[in-house]
Amino acid sequence: MVKLYEGGAFLAGGKLFTDEKAAAAECGKEVSAAEAKKGTIAYGILTGHNKSGNDKKLNIRFDKLTSHDITFVGIIQTARASGLKKFPMPYVLTNCHNSLCAVGGTINEDDHVFGLSCAKRYGGVYVPPHMAVIHQFAREMLATGGGMILGSDSHTRYGALGTMAVGEGGPELVKQLLNQTYDIDMPDVVAVYLKGEPARGVGPQDVALAIIGAVFKNGYVKNKVMEFVGPGVAKLSADFRIGVDVMTTETTCLSSIWQTDEEIKEFYDIHGRSADYKELAPADVAYYDGVVEVDLSAVKPMIALPFHPSNAYTIEELNANLDDILADCEAKGKVSLDGAVDFKLRNKIHNGKLLVDQGIIAGCAGGGFENICAAADIMDGANIGSDEFNLSVYPASVPVYMELIKNGAAVKLLKTGAIIKTAFCGPCFGAGDTPANNEFSIRHSTRNFPNREGSKLQSGQIASVALMDARSIAATAANKGYLTPATEVPEKIGKYKYFFDKSIYENRVFDSKGVADESVEVKFGPNIKDWPAMVALTDNLLLKVVSEIHDPVTTTDELIPSGETSSYRSNPLGLAEFALSRKDPAYVGRAKEVYAQEEKRRKDVPLNEMSDEVAEAVKAVWKQFPDVTSANCGIGSTIFAVKPGDGSAREQAASCQKVLGGWANIANEYATKRYRSNLINWGMLPFVIPEGELPFKNLDYIFLPGIRKAVEEKADVIKAYVIAGGDLKEFDLKLGALTDTEREIILKGCLINYNRV
Repeated sequence: MVKLYEGGAFLAGGKLFTDEKAAAAECGKEVSAAEAKKGTIAYGILTGHNKSGNDKKLNIRFDKLTSHDITFVGIIQTARASGLKKFPMPYVLTNCHNSLCAVGGTINEDDHVFGLSCAKRYGGVYVPPHMAVIHQFAREMLATGGGMILGSDSHTRYGALGTMAVGEGGPELVKQLLNQTYDIDMPDVVAVYLKGEPARGVGPQDVALAIIGAVFKNGYVKNKVMEFVGPGVAKLSADFRIGVDVMTTETTCLSSIWQTDEEIKEFYDIHGRSADYKELAPADVAYYDGVVEVDLSAVKPMIALPFHPSNAYTIEELNANLDDILADCEAKGKVSLDGAVDFKLRNKIHNGKLLVDQGIIAGCAGGGFENICAAADIMDGANIGSDEFNLSVYPASVPVYMELIKNGAAVKLLKTGAIIKTAFCGPCFGAGDTPANNEFSIRHSTRNFPNREGSKLQSGQIASVALMDARSIAATAANKGYLTPATEVPEKIGKYKYFFDKSIYENRVFDSKGVADESVEVKFGPNIKDWPAMVALTDNLLLKVVSEIHDPVTTTDELIPSGETSSYRSNPLGLAEFALSRKDPAYVGRAKEVYAQEEKRRKDVPLNEMSDEVAEAVKAVWKQFPDVTSANCGIGSTIFAVKPGDGSAREQAASCQKVLGGWANIANEYATKRYRSNLINWGMLPFVIPEGELPFKNLDYIFLPGIRKAVEEKADVIKAYVIAGGDLKEFDLKLGALTDTEREIILKGCLINYNRV
């Protein structure tokens, strides 16, 4: 299905060549990799938005911004604290995460009212709850050929429509609101070369999972741009391409872009935005730093078992080896869950078949028009039965929902016993359709991380999710919950023409047209709190390790849970109470104890008059560094994790540590650029240490002498000391590449301090 090239390749005349001479012969001119790199679609878009004048060091200004209701409050509050007067570019505030308004009393709706008042005051766009999920609205109303969009959601991907989109933590949007730039080195570009045509019953999630399974673990596309090219692109509808594209986030790539054609032009025509279409294609010869070759005709219906989208198998393979594969998944799950619960999957085997408990088709990945129409056709005349199995369908926007009603697809689904709900992202992050304890859900959604479906590990609960395509979910539902690939269903899927009706947006969405109204007062609910004061980096640091995580990968869900905690995203200190609650429940208490000593330090209490353990640590420090005092040595906490930050763009994974007194993370590597950027923007040091035996352990103190000077002088290696038995033991930490701006943000203590006027 998927083949990875060991090195780079040229694309010339629509064909791939690993040999420079062969590529030259095809295009009839001399070629070089360095020059041909400029022939990618990605290069043209990135340099077209670059303000640095240097195509190696990019300073990007985006065309548009978008956020949803568990990120826009914190972003706007940060920008307000930094002097925001007006949104300098279109900024769309959607309300598709905290839509239920069912947790925390008035909290969620207070955030919505805040968002509307800010859209009026600062000149933005406000999309009310249940109207559209963030990415569907962006596809319908924001994407432009050759444009760039920055969103505070990790699945900000509109490459299929010719828009290079990036999902980042909130502080990167703050920078854009303050007329600053997104600073990155020119990324590598990897071709995703599509050939062949999908078989009947194979959908976009199947193709996406096949790619994710091939590239995630080896980091093949990490922090790179995936550029979709090849003859197979033309065989895919716009909806199909969109469904593959949105899942590229799970590969840990930076962004994505596709060649465009008449199919995408028709998408823009249907949505009344013909002028926004632009034909995009690589130059006559283009060089790619790697190639993911996908034979679409060989892709089979897929399933990603718990607890990661890369844990992918064909449904055929799983059904043929049920007990062995599920046993392996159980064993891996016990490691991931730290043995906190009795995680079982093999009890779902009935009569040699896998019986699942729930099906969900939802959100930016599954809630598209074609996916739901296909599911309706597959289930036409069937029913889900009256036992435990249930099925919920969430169209991605009201315009999609309206068309499903008009063309009869909604009726077909409702007759089966399925429930159709409003445009809402809840099932993707545990705020809707949470299964019962020990139940197993199959979902056409984005992620299946531990407890992401809403169960609470700290309360002894576990449910689990497998990712599948809407077509195979429908086939399984028609089979009363017994896992069934859509390729086994007789041909029933029709082709439906989509008619977009934007009148509902014209009637209900607030659009300032970019006009700010300073007379509008921002409306604050009681849960919306300002960020607490943060201090500049001190000359020296004394850090206590308050959590040690040895999982191969630590997701942002584990650093700060999703679900009901999302209601507290507008309250920095309130949300921080949930930090690492699923992974290390003792973390918050330990961090607070350390931070209490830092608060004393800021009141000039001598270091040897702090808590007994701080005083003991300081005695050891003074043996070699007698000039260290409360005036020049900050006290804080740090965590160690092997590879933290996979998954969501949520800045709160870092900011919650910061407001609890965190001053650094130590890792073997960072899973995504997003998480590392979030650490930096909150003034935290993103240390890296080689894999192997750690020189420290949980609850140890680490002393960093001259850390401020080291950051100022751009030192790569940082001398550190672990304090043990009253002595100091030296070891090295690395900071990795930092831009001048990033160093200044760390020195100032956070992005707010850096921008404060």
